Amino acid sequence: MESDNSLQPVTILMVEDDDGHATLIERNLRRGGINNPIIRLKNGREALDFLYARGQYAGASFPVHLLMLLDLNMPEMDGYQVIQVMKEDERLRVIPVVVLTTTDDPVEVQRCYDLGCNNFVTKPVNSLELAKTIQNMGLFIHIMSFPCCA
Repeated sequence: MESDNSLQPVTILMVEDDDGHATLIERNLRRGGINNPIIRLKNGREALDFLYARGQYAGASFPVHLLMLLDLNMPEMDGYQVIQVMKEDERLRVIPVVVLTTTDDPVEVQRCYDLGCNNFVTKPVNSLELAKTIQNMGLFIHIMSFPCCA
C-alpha cells in the first residue's frame, strides 16, 4: 500500500500528574505500536502554557497535529478546566481530547462530554487492565492522521 504524504502523524500530549501512570501509559502505547511523538505535561496549567506558548514554553511553537490524553484530577488546574478553555478557543477546539482518568461516575463522564471532550476512557485501577486499555487505545491513535495544512 502506498503511503500518502499529505497525511501527517499526530503528536500526543499526555497531561498526567502521576509519574507512574505516565510511564505506564507511554510504555503501553509503545508496546501497542505507537511511535508518535509523546510530550508529557504534568498538569492543566502546564498544558495550557504549552498550547499558548507562554511561561516555560514562551516563544515555542507546537506541532500542527495534536491529540491530548488528559487526566481529570490534577493539581493547579484540573482536566475539566483545560477542556473548557480549549473548547472556547477557536484555534484549540479542533484538538481531539481523550479523557483518561480513574473515575467512571456517569455524571463526571457526561460533564466531560458536555464540555467538549471527544472520548472518555476509564483507567482501571489494576495495572494489567490499565496496560490493556492503553494498548487498545493505541490502536485508535495508530490509525489517526490529519490532512496536512498548507
